[in-house]
Amino acid sequence: MTTGKVVLLCGSPRPGGNTAQVLGECAKVLEREGIETETVLLGEKRILSCTACGLCTEGECALDDGLNEIIEKIREADGLIVGSPVYFGTARGDVTAALQRIGMVSVASDAFLSRKVGGPIAVARRGGHTATLQELLMFFLMNDMIVPGSTYWNMVFGRTPGEALGDEEGVKTVRRFAENVAFLIKKLR
Repeated sequence: MTTGKVVLLCGSPRPGGNTAQVLGECAKVLEREGIETETVLLGEKRILSCTACGLCTEGECALDDGLNEIIEKIREADGLIVGSPVYFGTARGDVTAALQRIGMVSVASDAFLSRKVGGPIAVARRGGHTATLQELLMFFLMNDMIVPGSTYWNMVFGRTPGEALGDEEGVKTVRRFAENVAFLIKKLR
């Protein structure tokens, strides 16, 4: 029996890459804790940037690129975890474009993100993790979401596919983060 649901938004263009594998570890923990998961691969879509058109007051984005289907999944979930690879020191552009539009729809309509549990995870070869986490945290905090901590920052090191899973401390950190997401969702329900 499940006691909640979390959407894991994978911002990598590589379905089997490090970011997807790290989110897979989160999903295993959440499911073990009785939380249903659904991983959404952002790389399968061509996400457009927000145009600030102001037409999202009815709960959907006016741009037709598949983001509304993701918004609906998030709307129905109890939590959201966003994993992004680091490109040039920050999150991938389509990740931030998607989050900006998701946030705009929530703020302009029914505040569906408010009090959902979740947070970001950054995956990179060498650096840019903290800048990426800070960038992504703004989305969670500005949308009245609940972000649990862990034993360190939610960052994992790895370049070639599978290398991130060898970062013992990073994987341990995101597993604990997933446990805390599950713990909070169960407490809030």
